[in-house]
Amino acid sequence: MDRIRLGELEVSRQGLGCMGMSEWYGPTDWDTSIATIQRALELGVSFLDTADVYGAGHNEVLVGRAIAGRREQVQLATKFGIDRSGGDQARVIRGEAGYVKRACESSLLRLGVEVIDLYYLHRPPQTAEIEETVGAMAELVAEGKVRYLGLSEVDERLLRRAHAVHPITAVQSEYSLWTRDAEAVAPAMRELGIGLVPYSPLGRGFLTGAVDLTRLDDKDFRSVNPRFSGEAGKANLAIVRAVQAVAERHGVVASQVALAWVYARSARLGVPVVPIPGTKRVRWLEQNVAALDVRLTERDLAELDALGAQVVGARY
Repeated sequence: MDRIRLGELEVSRQGLGCMGMSEWYGPTDWDTSIATIQRALELGVSFLDTADVYGAGHNEVLVGRAIAGRREQVQLATKFGIDRSGGDQARVIRGEAGYVKRACESSLLRLGVEVIDLYYLHRPPQTAEIEETVGAMAELVAEGKVRYLGLSEVDERLLRRAHAVHPITAVQSEYSLWTRDAEAVAPAMRELGIGLVPYSPLGRGFLTGAVDLTRLDDKDFRSVNPRFSGEAGKANLAIVRAVQAVAERHGVVASQVALAWVYARSARLGVPVVPIPGTKRVRWLEQNVAALDVRLTERDLAELDALGAQVVGARY
């Protein structure tokens, strides 16, 4: 597995998003998830992504157990800020200094580690100015509890304000063939030396062509996601067919082409790009890792680039 730098943090070229091991994507299984994380480490996928909100702490506990005894092999990223204690319909994005400190202590305890490699603010805060939030995060770095800082889903203005308080190492945002919003922030990231960590690089699984839109259960939030639902879901299948056509030319599968497109964008955006495709199963993990060997042609890229304008439905 090749390595790449997000600022001063060296990570594996591909990471692993662990959210679905705890909720949002249908049934979960502890043992299967542990096996997937440990197989990832065997393959050199050492950049693991979790958050305190995934499964109300369950995901951090799971990841911590999976890497027990192997901490030195891992670049561990987690996030804070989404307070669901009042229910999902009343969630609050918190960033006041005291909350930041308490959230970090709780994550360290659940993960069973002494330091977090990359600590993200999960979304722009509603309860504090970004300077207060990042200032508290910077204190965690000074205390040795966190090594590097990240932000998730921020615009250029907030990124610059945050970076003025303490250097930001990475921005994590949804980015894929059918979600290009993060490109608006890329010039600032390039200027400031910040890397991009795309989550949902497979379009929440849609771009794999393996999601049966008629069989998503009520534990799977995609069952009510605008891009998966009704006429929009049917229309977006044309995007999947276009990705599959490129995959057939290379003798690979659609998910590998979708990931290869994300890797190819690194040169065009001028920033390091480290996607974190999520999966609960070893089979799909191994398939995702194999995408690193797929090389797309200019013809492929032209066809795939055009698909962004064909997406029907909002992200949420």
